[in-house]
Amino acid sequence: MTQNYKVVTHPVTQTLEELDNAFREFVTVLLTDKPFPLNAIQAYQVSVEFFSTFFGQCKDLFHSQETLRFLNQSGFDAILTDPFFMCGAILAHHLSLPVVFFMRGLPCNLHFSAPQSPSPLSYIPRTFSFNSDHMTFFQRVENALISLLELDYCNGLYGEALKLSSEVLQRDVSLTDLLNSAAVSIMRFDFVFEYPRPVMPNMVFIGGVNCAKEKPLPKVQNSGFFYIEKAKI
Repeated sequence: MTQNYKVVTHPVTQTLEELDNAFREFVTVLLTDKPFPLNAIQAYQVSVEFFSTFFGQCKDLFHSQETLRFLNQSGFDAILTDPFFMCGAILAHHLSLPVVFFMRGLPCNLHFSAPQSPSPLSYIPRTFSFNSDHMTFFQRVENALISLLELDYCNGLYGEALKLSSEVLQRDVSLTDLLNSAAVSIMRFDFVFEYPRPVMPNMVFIGGVNCAKEKPLPKVQNSGFFYIEKAKI
């Protein structure tokens, strides 16, 4: 079998234990049931720490001149990346390459707002509202307030990414600048299981791609079918 890819590694400063601990703390806080707005505040705090820990690998990438030289000289046609940590998006701008996003979603509704896909507040609940698409008047007010705070929220969450991208690209960069240039966004969820909403034509939904291989259904005795049919009659 011909190998069609090459794995290139670069040195990082974080240990695997540090990454594991950051991830466990992040999941623990998100799964702890707390009332609003305490749940949103704690989720924000742990998210900033989580992002800062994992984004250190991106800083290490841009500090590795050997790796950057290899990427510049390889003549790639495009970059395929999950933009959650923004590193691939920053790298695509740095190398002036088209970028394809492969993702489940982004905080602050960025995967819809960056490409200017409408997100009606009347029936599209924001993440930390924990509402459904059937909201009361006051829940819609809460939804609107959360949406107003999202920009500041994500600017704080992705502060280190914005700082690094401005240094690398030598200009002021916003989150929208990093994310709105995707040629295609491959979304790892099924549109029919989400809230109904308008989407942009370059969004492709491939829900189920991450699911484990299904197991065959157990065989059922014929007598069981006869019994069920009789019960229905």
